[in-house]
Amino acid sequence: MTRLSLLLAASCLGTGAALIGGRALLQRLPPLTPATPSGQLERLRRWAPDPGLRRDASLLLAQRFPDDPQLQGDLLRGLGWGRDPVAAVALKNAAQNAAALGEHDQARQLWETLLHRFRGSATSADALYALGRRRPALRVELMRRFPAHPAALAAALEAGPAPADRLAGALHLARWGARWPGADERLLEACRSGPLRPTAAQRASLAAGIAQLGDGDGALACLGGDGGDPARAAAASQLSVAGRLDLGRALLQGKPEQHPQALALLLEVARQAGPGGGSPEAEDAVRLLAKQDGAEAQKVLESLPEAWRVSAPVAARRVLADPKAADALAVLRRWPDDPASWELQWELARRQLLAGQWDAAATLLRTIPAERLPAPLAARSRFWLGMIQRQQSDESAAAATWRELRRQSPGGYYGWRAAVQLGEADHLGAGQPTGGANGGGHRKPADADRSNDWQPLASGDPLLDQLWRLDQRDEAWETWRAQRGSTPPRQAAELLVEGRLRQGVGDDWTGLGQLEQASLRLGPDQCALLPQLERSLHPQRFLQAFRPVAEERQVPLELLQGLAKQESRFTPTVHSAAGAVGLMQIMPATAAELAGGPVSTAELERPERNAALGGLYLKGQLQQWQGDPLPAVASYNAGPGAVADWVNARLRSAPELWVEAIPFPETRIYVKKVLGNAWSYRQSGLPGC
Repeated sequence: MTRLSLLLAASCLGTGAALIGGRALLQRLPPLTPATPSGQLERLRRWAPDPGLRRDASLLLAQRFPDDPQLQGDLLRGLGWGRDPVAAVALKNAAQNAAALGEHDQARQLWETLLHRFRGSATSADALYALGRRRPALRVELMRRFPAHPAALAAALEAGPAPADRLAGALHLARWGARWPGADERLLEACRSGPLRPTAAQRASLAAGIAQLGDGDGALACLGGDGGDPARAAAASQLSVAGRLDLGRALLQGKPEQHPQALALLLEVARQAGPGGGSPEAEDAVRLLAKQDGAEAQKVLESLPEAWRVSAPVAARRVLADPKAADALAVLRRWPDDPASWELQWELARRQLLAGQWDAAATLLRTIPAERLPAPLAARSRFWLGMIQRQQSDESAAAATWRELRRQSPGGYYGWRAAVQLGEADHLGAGQPTGGANGGGHRKPADADRSNDWQPLASGDPLLDQLWRLDQRDEAWETWRAQRGSTPPRQAAELLVEGRLRQGVGDDWTGLGQLEQASLRLGPDQCALLPQLERSLHPQRFLQAFRPVAEERQVPLELLQGLAKQESRFTPTVHSAAGAVGLMQIMPATAAELAGGPVSTAELERPERNAALGGLYLKGQLQQWQGDPLPAVASYNAGPGAVADWVNARLRSAPELWVEAIPFPETRIYVKKVLGNAWSYRQSGLPGC
């Protein structure tokens, strides 16, 4: 063998060994995620032997430079190879980047390539939307093939200018996305008289969409005429079961004179199917009816089909109206896994606790044991059983009960109160530590902070999980929407996934609401999901606004966070029906008083300004109540004048009972929510199983 042959052979052996070693190293490498340091991503992007790994690293790096489209373009170049879904996402990102750089011909070519190669993928919806600006037929195809995709909803909102096209767009929004920003105005516009009057069926569809938004008056107006008008009757008869439910719910929130109509609609829905009959709308209608007070509501309950009259919601309502111990225990034993039984158990136990009837309260709380309740309700049950044990002079049993509560639910209001009773916690008042347990801010760019921010989605859908892992949050959300259509999530796991996806695209308002629902629907056998749920329920948001306020005013940072989460779900532009604005829901008059002059709505929507005013108001309430967060937080909700009327010796001797005696249910719940949030933000531990 010549020397050259030996050199070539040695080189090939060396290269092969390097490749084998590289593969072995890659096999040990954990999947790349948004928590992977930028330096590691850059090395893998350049040198990894696996092209898929190089692409993953490039996509993740590109997400870290949203304000530098030129650099993003360099990172995204040449990633659209192959037929897997990630190639489609790479093409979409490259097309959007080219458009941001003003390279419209290049963007159009990339959209065409995406549409040609991945027409069946939900990612192609964006190509249909972009190319449909010049080719309207593609917008029609988009709304037909991907009706619930955000691109289709945007296209429906932009439909026009012909009246027929605008009506078609409004009908699409009513069916697939009534809550899409701007849809409300389009739906109301389509209902009004114009060049093209909707048919009765179309008015019913539009009215159902408006009812989803809670606008009962608008929905009735869309149906047309007045209560006795044949045109309205014709349109109302076309309402779907879901539409009747939404309209009934909206009318319950409206004027008192609309309540009989609401009850009649809910009765119609309830008659669609009995318990277990496969109609979630019927079940929801019965639960709504069972919560209504008054003789008219009682009459409607008595008109329900027999199967519903002996259901848990109706039986629980009867007991609450006329509580008898035997009847109450019978309901709890017959339907221990029904939310109506859980509500009945707590309301009756609360009454007994306030009356000092410890044994009766214990009997009620033990009839549905904590082990069968969702985690937040289990924590409440365990806390009060511990208090009862203390009242019965069994300190060791009380301590054991509270330690078990702390093990399973270290956060939340009852986790805090158990820690206080065990001597392991302070009272969350003024002058306490102001450093958050988890640190970080909203969409943190630094690698160290990103590692705290990101957690696997664990949806069970490989594509969704992959998109989430690659920090393609918009694409993950759009894929989920396209898959589910307009079907709302009902199960705990679905609510958890959708809530987190919504958070990922910046919709904390809806996302946190869904996560709260998930926490109450998570069964005891799903406790493995609790750590993920707890992290998502307490995101770190707007710390650049809250930290300076906490330091300047000497109020706990966690308390500011807990208030903002409860007041606005971290949505800076939200306005309440009463006129409160922003993160801390400041009334304009209060803002003017605190600032020494008028404060504009635009100012109140600025997180820093709103947090500063909210922190100043909270500081005043804490000072008024000598640092006690219970009356201070109650005052933030109900006003210091109302709270002054409630203060009595119980506030010092039995503060938990003082909270349960607050006469306004909204304030009672509010105090527990805010302080539970604050305690959760202070905790570094996560729930166990």
